[in-house]
Amino acid sequence: MQRGRWARRLAGLALAASGALQLAGCAWTPPQTAALQAHPPADLPARVELRTVPFIAQTPLHCGPASLAMVLQYLDREVSAEALAAEVFLPAREGTLQPEMLAGARRHDALAQPLPGRLDALLRELRAGHPVVVLQNLGLSFAPVWHYAVVVGYDLPRQELVLRSGLVEREVVSWRTFEFTWQRGGHWAFVALRPGELAAVDDARGALAAALAFERIAAPASAARAYAALLQRWPDDGPLALIGLGNARLAMGDRDGAEAAWSRAGERFDSAAAWNNLALLRWQRGDASGARTALARALQRTAGAEPALAAAVHDTQRQIEGGVP
Repeated sequence: MQRGRWARRLAGLALAASGALQLAGCAWTPPQTAALQAHPPADLPARVELRTVPFIAQTPLHCGPASLAMVLQYLDREVSAEALAAEVFLPAREGTLQPEMLAGARRHDALAQPLPGRLDALLRELRAGHPVVVLQNLGLSFAPVWHYAVVVGYDLPRQELVLRSGLVEREVVSWRTFEFTWQRGGHWAFVALRPGELAAVDDARGALAAALAFERIAAPASAARAYAALLQRWPDDGPLALIGLGNARLAMGDRDGAEAAWSRAGERFDSAAAWNNLALLRWQRGDASGARTALARALQRTAGAEPALAAAVHDTQRQIEGGVP
């Protein structure tokens, strides 16, 4: 009986929100929908649907764990919505916040990359085979009803999206209706990816931020695959991916790989952090001459372009000059 009341309540909220939005939509079409209607993406197929994304009906207040479980199971991660609820659900908030959703994906060896808040970005992720977790407000701005769902398909001619949502395995909504609910959710969305995969969107900064966050919790081999993918796609974007790759390789016990990554970051970008890491590693490996050469480059950078790293570099200098391995 309780589940029946919950199902009716959820369906009623969705129906009421849809009706209200359709009435509001008579007056105007939201901007992203209007832009897609005026200029449909010519490079996208007319229809995409990721039918193998599993469906997990949400239990009360657990749309976050259910949505997260669907995208993780799509990546062949063996995790249930119930197990994820214990990790990400916040009883005091009666829901799951966005940082918990991202952290939950990372804990299960998935790179969690937030997306730009654009409808066309969602379509391109679907074309790449990536289901998209979205945050909607199915209520009103002054009476929000927050809800996570998974977008699994689109139909360009019909201007529709297909969602796994709540108790509905295949919910078909118009772009216009979806945009109203998504706009009220802050246009928030993310994809969960296998290490070594990247979102389809051309967002080097967002991908790097996702990899840096992933490294803090991931196994070193997974972090290394994420950084390697970044460097393959954006080799000239800066030193951080190379520094991260060196960190991951060192954590794997691959000192040669770490030295190669940091050497490349130092030579290519003249990075104080890379030179500092290289100096320490060479000193620990017994290469005193190479360590002092790298240290000199680090000191030069911190004396000019990168003063924020001066304390760390001077600490390395004390170790090397004091003969501390």
